[in-house]
Amino acid sequence: MNIRKSWIACCLFNFLTASLMGLMLRFQYIFPQHINYVFLLHAHSHTAMLGWVYMIIYALIVHFFIPKEKSQKPIYNQLFWLTEFCVAGMMISFPIQGYALYSIVFSTLHIFLSYIFCRLFWKDCFTLKKSSQKLLSASILFMLLSTLGVWFLGPAVGLAGKQSNVYQIAIQFFLHFQFNGWFIFAVLALFLYQFKYDFDKIKFNKFLYLLIISVFLTFAFPVGWFVDAVFLKWINGIGVVSYAAAFFYFYKMLEPQLFSFKESLDTPSKIAYGLALSSLFLKIMIQILVLIPNFAEASHQIRSFIIGFIHLTTLGVLTGFLFGVLIQNKIISNHSFMLRFGIISFFFGYIITEVLLLLQGIFLYLKKDIFPQYYVSIFAGSILITLGLLLILTSVLKTKKQE
Repeated sequence: MNIRKSWIACCLFNFLTASLMGLMLRFQYIFPQHINYVFLLHAHSHTAMLGWVYMIIYALIVHFFIPKEKSQKPIYNQLFWLTEFCVAGMMISFPIQGYALYSIVFSTLHIFLSYIFCRLFWKDCFTLKKSSQKLLSASILFMLLSTLGVWFLGPAVGLAGKQSNVYQIAIQFFLHFQFNGWFIFAVLALFLYQFKYDFDKIKFNKFLYLLIISVFLTFAFPVGWFVDAVFLKWINGIGVVSYAAAFFYFYKMLEPQLFSFKESLDTPSKIAYGLALSSLFLKIMIQILVLIPNFAEASHQIRSFIIGFIHLTTLGVLTGFLFGVLIQNKIISNHSFMLRFGIISFFFGYIITEVLLLLQGIFLYLKKDIFPQYYVSIFAGSILITLGLLLILTSVLKTKKQE
């Protein structure tokens, strides 16, 4: 089955919308408008996370992992567009009211639809035993686990209030297992699926089990923001070591096929995968660095560092791998000049904004003034990201029209 181009265009539209919201947030620092910043921030994060990352992973899982005769069932198309309806509802309701009746209804409905997707995946894909499919099964379980944090928010408010540590830990539970479990495992599964041969089972199992262990143990890090306990630092430290060891085996597992895999790629695919792997390496290095107490404190108190790390994961690791898979498989045409320019613009914008966020964070850490022309510079970098996404989406729509 050829992947539905309308699905890809829809996912990219969501990504572009999230990017425009982010651009507006940065515009606020230069020319303040009468916009509720917090409401728009919620809309930006939900659209990026659930409208782009979740939806494109859904599309690619159906394309690569669901057997052809089963993926053509109407339920998958119906479920995609029902989920997109929820995303559109969040796009509209969050900027207007923040967390309130309608935004909560759409967010909750999205979770129930994700449960239906998990059930379909388990029914149609459970018997498959390749390495990538085992990794994907783990990601689906992490998605289910993460939602426990959402269901605990109501009791947490009733018992302790919205400002309580219990409430904040429940939010961090959802975010941690969404990003480090569901999303990271899913994009790695999609990446491994692109290799021609399966991997050494011993090395793969070491990678998988160490990665699973690390996800559970590193949850101690965000918990440590709200609970002052030395043992949490030790648990996180063991988790970070496990994380680094997992990706050592990840490299050893890929090593026999790396050269032939690299040779099979065109330049845009190499750029996308190169950026994803570089961002992943930086993510591991940062997690090791924050084992140092002073850096651990700064990592969640300095806003530039927080945003930089979130974007490193979302735009660098997740989007890098996703773009790599899309381009490598010609799901988005790699012969289009518009697409190539869009990819370059997006990645340059990403690198520029990450560097600026790091510099600003260092300035604040050293208790200096704001980095010179910081807000104008990072707004300009964000324009490159938005322009890149606009060109990529236009290229996909143009290709779809020609077909």
